[in-house]
Amino acid sequence: MTFPYDAIVIGTGQAGPPLARRLAAVGMKVAIIERALFGGTCVNTGCIPTKTMVANAYVAHMVRRASEFGVTVDGPAGVDMKRVKARKDEISGQSKEGLEASLKTLPNCTVYQGHARFESPHEVSVNGVMMTAGKIFINVGGRAAVPSIPGLDQVPYLTNSSMMHVDFLPKHLVILGGSYIGLEFAQMFRRFGSEVTVIEGGPRLIQREDEDVSAAILDILERERIQIRLGTNCTSVARRGEETIVSVDKGCEVRGSHFLLAVGRRPNTDDLGLDKAGVAVDSQGHILIDDQLRTNVPGIWALGDCNGKGGFTHTSYNDFEIVAANLLDHDPRKVSDRILTYALFIDPPLGRAGMTETQARQTGRKLLMGKRLMTKVGRTVEKGETLGFMKVLIDADSQRILGAAILGTGGDEAIHSILDVMYADKPYTLIQRAVHIHPTVSELIPTMLGELQPL
Repeated sequence: MTFPYDAIVIGTGQAGPPLARRLAAVGMKVAIIERALFGGTCVNTGCIPTKTMVANAYVAHMVRRASEFGVTVDGPAGVDMKRVKARKDEISGQSKEGLEASLKTLPNCTVYQGHARFESPHEVSVNGVMMTAGKIFINVGGRAAVPSIPGLDQVPYLTNSSMMHVDFLPKHLVILGGSYIGLEFAQMFRRFGSEVTVIEGGPRLIQREDEDVSAAILDILERERIQIRLGTNCTSVARRGEETIVSVDKGCEVRGSHFLLAVGRRPNTDDLGLDKAGVAVDSQGHILIDDQLRTNVPGIWALGDCNGKGGFTHTSYNDFEIVAANLLDHDPRKVSDRILTYALFIDPPLGRAGMTETQARQTGRKLLMGKRLMTKVGRTVEKGETLGFMKVLIDADSQRILGAAILGTGGDEAIHSILDVMYADKPYTLIQRAVHIHPTVSELIPTMLGELQPL
């Protein structure tokens, strides 16, 4: 027997549930399928739990700095990792359980728990149940990429997902990968008390960023005695007793108690039966979509990490907004309208919007750039958190902002002052005329814009 629906939503990440609610609200009969944990990566192994742990680590770090602020602490700061994990589980669990309950009580919506597979372009099976719909939305997310390294199958390695089960303090955490995920865990566990070594094959950290940003982040992490090995390739791994031996270039070894893989993500598209539906994917498994999230098969859309067009919670949610706007609101929104923005949640954080300096230079435009060290921002001085800088890139002819980076206290929030003006397509002078609150990080953005220099 085949159960008919108006729409089938596969996955409960950041795009699937709000879309199911919108569709159900207009009277569509909706089926939503989840094979594991409700909420996807963000709720269970990504944003919510890791940023909760970042907050825990920040407290430990500030307690150790207490004397700088004239605060006395009776004895050295200690970290109870079981309490750390319990707090993370409680906060993450509230989101997961709340989402699950809301979907299971949503009118016009049926929840299926199991592994969805396409049987044809409009048929999906789960737990032996066959269902069909004229509209199918794929929101299956991604998972940690596991590289082919000799000996890895004999070593108990960790990923961002399995790190969520850690309720102990690794003596020495070795991290393969010097980008966003790896660096957040590196600083976090160093502040908890682990010795940490980061192995990065490239010549600098987070190579997507400009060289000055990468260099500043390297300085921030090395100040906390995190060992960073750049231009170093992992050739093999092995387990000897209580240690994981990571062999690297030139016959060298890095020895640690635990080994974390943080070398990227891959989409969860290899076991959906996409071939039976005729849905096209690229060489990495990302589902190919057009500017309105439609796949090559009429009636099938792909949202979130599985389409390779963002890889963030906010871009996944925006995918939902684009699909809902086109289907229900007669509003022709597009993926290409989106301005790239994201953050690196080390402390201090990095907020990014638009082009990097490297990308702006490659456009051949006449450019202006403003830059200001965080040591010249009153708020950071008052807080005793003066590492980092902010910079902004301007098209000299149109006076439009091309991109910005704010590495420093509040950078992940202050960046929106710039981002919103970029979306408004207004000249940078608009920010200069705004009156910002003192004392904040954002108040120095107009000052920086008044000190632009040609590149």
